[in-house]
Amino acid sequence: MSDPVGGRQLPVIQPGQGDDSPPIFDKVGIVGLGLIGGSIALAVRQIWPSSLVIGVDDKDVLERAMVLHAIDVAADDPVVMAEADLVILAAPVEENLRLLVKLEDSVVGTAVVTDVGSTKRAVVERARQLPPRLTFVGGHPLGGAPRGGIEHARPDLFQGRPWIFTPADDSTGDALGRLHTFVTRLGAIPHVMTAGEHDRQLAFLSHMPQLAASALMHVVGEAVGASGLALSGRGLADTTRLASSPATIWRDICATNTQEIHAALNRLIEELELLRDGLGGDEAIDRVFDSAAGWRAVLSEYVPRRPKE
Repeated sequence: MSDPVGGRQLPVIQPGQGDDSPPIFDKVGIVGLGLIGGSIALAVRQIWPSSLVIGVDDKDVLERAMVLHAIDVAADDPVVMAEADLVILAAPVEENLRLLVKLEDSVVGTAVVTDVGSTKRAVVERARQLPPRLTFVGGHPLGGAPRGGIEHARPDLFQGRPWIFTPADDSTGDALGRLHTFVTRLGAIPHVMTAGEHDRQLAFLSHMPQLAASALMHVVGEAVGASGLALSGRGLADTTRLASSPATIWRDICATNTQEIHAALNRLIEELELLRDGLGGDEAIDRVFDSAAGWRAVLSEYVPRRPKE
């Protein structure tokens, strides 16, 4: 399988479901058991029943994870991952940055370390402080759901979805290869790019759309109130689906990708101003609508149909 972004050749492996093949990693430690971390845990338990899944989070989250049989070992202290050979940081971005500093004291052996955060430059730079026995490869699965939390986690969350890796340099070759195999078995499609390119692309693909949807819902709600919203159709609901996202996660994303998000927002604002100034004629409306329809058709070829909420 050829990586269309990084140009590297990746292994072709069909996703498995609890077969007899040996696990890629024997002991998987996951810090943060929300939607993404919980879904990884459920998938690992399903595909590699012999793997030990170690969960680190607050006690109430751990209790829910145990009830869902997502993890084998639970603790609110990362020291429980002492013998993990794969560590996945699935907490908010700023918390992942803090965890990286302490990881050397928590994991005593050789391990591959990755994360699932939506910004990459800051975490890749921070990971340079890790000792050589802990090999870090930045990661970002582009799979999600309208609602977060482990109660919405599911093992098929990553099926057919991209999973981006941002290695700091070529020294991560073996770790990168194992992670390719790992996420492919989860059903994801691995891609490789630099941390800077990831942050630039995600500013347009994810971060700016999130801010735009939230701002749109804010403006509409403040303008028409509950009585006005009662008159709306599916168009507004579909357009603003992202507006349900919690601010806690997005504060960290905005703080660690400010420059790229600023540029993406400026680009959107420029188009909105052109539309505003061209409302009296056809040219601006036709240009944007025709372009949008064409790119929307391209997008529909890559994004799977969203399951019913």
